[in-house]
Amino acid sequence: MLEIHLEKAGKQYNDDWIFSNLDLSLISGSATVLLGSNGSGKSTLLQVISSAIAPTAGNITYRHKGNIIRPEHAFRLMSIAAPYIELIEEFTLTEMICFHRRLKPLVRNMSTVELIKVCQLENNSDKPLKYFSSGMKQRIKLALAIMSDTPVLLLDEPVSNLDHAAIDWYKELINKNINNRLVVVSSNSIDDEFHFCSQQVKLEDYKKAPLKELLAS
Repeated sequence: MLEIHLEKAGKQYNDDWIFSNLDLSLISGSATVLLGSNGSGKSTLLQVISSAIAPTAGNITYRHKGNIIRPEHAFRLMSIAAPYIELIEEFTLTEMICFHRRLKPLVRNMSTVELIKVCQLENNSDKPLKYFSSGMKQRIKLALAIMSDTPVLLLDEPVSNLDHAAIDWYKELINKNINNRLVVVSSNSIDDEFHFCSQQVKLEDYKKAPLKELLAS
């Protein structure tokens, strides 16, 4: 059992609060979607949850099997697919998966060859990633995150760059691999991205005016 608790959490850049006063509890077996338009703070909140950046205000607590986990160690429990997570483009697909497996094991001790089949990219196993299309790269990012053996799965706008067939592929893959995991999805309200989520967080509900606007009022 893993729990992540945010208490009165907020993130500020210069005079602008990206979000503020946010209380949120995330637990294993739950799926939550962060909803908002571009620039609303979804990715920032996802990075706070992932422990990549610290909140400016409030607290975030990680607890695994009853034990408090320090934020700098929480990343070991998480896998993430996001636009700002880059693949190593000089690697071939096989090399990229082998490298990833040294960092995080795959579910059911899956082999590199098996994951390539999951990606439906068997004919491209020895091709450098710099020659892959944006949709193919997105499939790789999603497969690496979803099939990693971690209790937490974070997905930032997962169907970006995917065509209709690849969106169906994503939905089938996520439906089969979220049991007992803590899942958080960031979305621009695209239903295909978060059809499995039971909890919603609307970023617009956690905004406050910039300091310069408050001083002017």
